[in-house]
Amino acid sequence: MRIVPAQPSDLPKLLAFREEAATWLSELGSDQWSRPYPADRLLATIEAGTVFMVRDGEVTAATITLTPEAEEGLWTDAELSEPSLFVNKLTVARTHAGQNIGGRLLDWAGDRAYRSAAKWLRLDAWTTNEALQRYYLRQGFEYVRTVSEGAAVNGGPRVSGWLAQRAARPADHGFVDEAPSLPVPW
Repeated sequence: MRIVPAQPSDLPKLLAFREEAATWLSELGSDQWSRPYPADRLLATIEAGTVFMVRDGEVTAATITLTPEAEEGLWTDAELSEPSLFVNKLTVARTHAGQNIGGRLLDWAGDRAYRSAAKWLRLDAWTTNEALQRYYLRQGFEYVRTVSEGAAVNGGPRVSGWLAQRAARPADHGFVDEAPSLPVPW
């Protein structure tokens, strides 16, 4: 499997990924990702070069967004002063579930953070999805806090404010990495 940067032509596939994940999460009783993600916002992150896809041959097995930009209102100024990369929208196709692709992607992201001289790999998870939170803890992340104050970007209460981090570290993730290095602000 190889990791490649997403292209604007991948937008429909990424939106379908999100919809597939939302359907699966709904079947599990979670409201995570129940609102459609704005296509223009996703396209902007693709064009910024922060969206990556795992290809298994010609099939897209997973996607991850990795960025040096934190979502506004989640992390303190002191935390933001520490070089960090942030994971968003990690999604594995149901056809590839159970193969530890998500864990390997987190290792890839942590390795990327380490090679970028970041101190931390950070993420925010759905506040009510305790199974997802436990998953991240099993992946070596440490819980920081839950932020519930402040409106989400698209209006309404903040729903993805469970914060966790783990130290950036080198990792043997097993992917063929065809993605360019991220520009980092430090």
